[in-house]
Amino acid sequence: MTAPAHPSPDHRPSTSGSAAHLPNRLRPRRSCLAVPGSNPRFLEKAQGLAADQVFLDLEDACAPLAKPEARHTIVKFLNEGDWTGKTRVVRVNDWTTEWTYRDVVTVVEGAGENLDCIMLPKVQTADQIVALDLLLTQIEKTMGFEVGKIGIEAQIENARGLNNVNAIAEASPRVETIIFGPADFMASINMKSLVVGEQPPGYPADAYHFILMKILMAARANNLQAIDGPYLQIKNVDGYREVANRAAALGFDGKWVLHPGQVEAANEVFSPSQEDFDHAELILDAYEYCTSEAGGKKGSAMLGDEMIDEASRKMALVISGKGRAAGMRRTSKFEAPEA
Repeated sequence: MTAPAHPSPDHRPSTSGSAAHLPNRLRPRRSCLAVPGSNPRFLEKAQGLAADQVFLDLEDACAPLAKPEARHTIVKFLNEGDWTGKTRVVRVNDWTTEWTYRDVVTVVEGAGENLDCIMLPKVQTADQIVALDLLLTQIEKTMGFEVGKIGIEAQIENARGLNNVNAIAEASPRVETIIFGPADFMASINMKSLVVGEQPPGYPADAYHFILMKILMAARANNLQAIDGPYLQIKNVDGYREVANRAAALGFDGKWVLHPGQVEAANEVFSPSQEDFDHAELILDAYEYCTSEAGGKKGSAMLGDEMIDEASRKMALVISGKGRAAGMRRTSKFEAPEA
């Protein structure tokens, strides 16, 4: 996703002085591939898939007895693997467990220079983000890494986390994304369904609309990305596509993928169509022309049968940015109207 630069520390509170220099936090995340950190074969295969982001998982995908060794496996693959073109993320265990600090210390000390973000699951309060920010800063300073470079992805998985999502989103300049974790969330509110991401029986509307919109508003208010969680019926690509379309229609930036078969669907759903991309590019060109000296310095103009103005330009920037981030190329050309 291409968008304005992330807000400076002057506009978002810094908890650790870690934001002296902020990298671009708005990376392409149409498809966010989950890979068990304890499975070398999957870690090898993931490098060749077309996912925008890969997160190496130390939480649910790793059995408790496998976690210590998985940390070192992840460090090895981050340092030696070819992750070209991918955002590299590690999901650690949540702060209520005994594994979190050792997950962070081992992974960041061992592979911090080849790591883009730490994903923190089951975030319930802003203090949990602050604690991770402080720990990352201590490790970066100790190891001589660039302070503030490693981002944080916050996963919302229960009612308390959703209630505090605005504070979580603004807790640290490191935060890049807010992620919906549907499975744990459904369990936490006693939702009547066993199919993760599907609508519960007996409810005539979209049971996830409020949750997704609250996450999206918190993300956008802080210039962050919003990511939808997994769809567990991995062989049902049509079902995945339907659920992904719901999140994409609202404005989410991407969705988790649990299987290689879901990657293409995610990349397609969270990219604009060629027609929409071309139209957005034409709007930008037309608006630039009509507001110029040559175009008469007008505040609005006609593009075919459509009136465009500053609001049109803002909407077009979103579509154009998503398309460019996806590597799309326009197939149309703007021609200034004859005087």
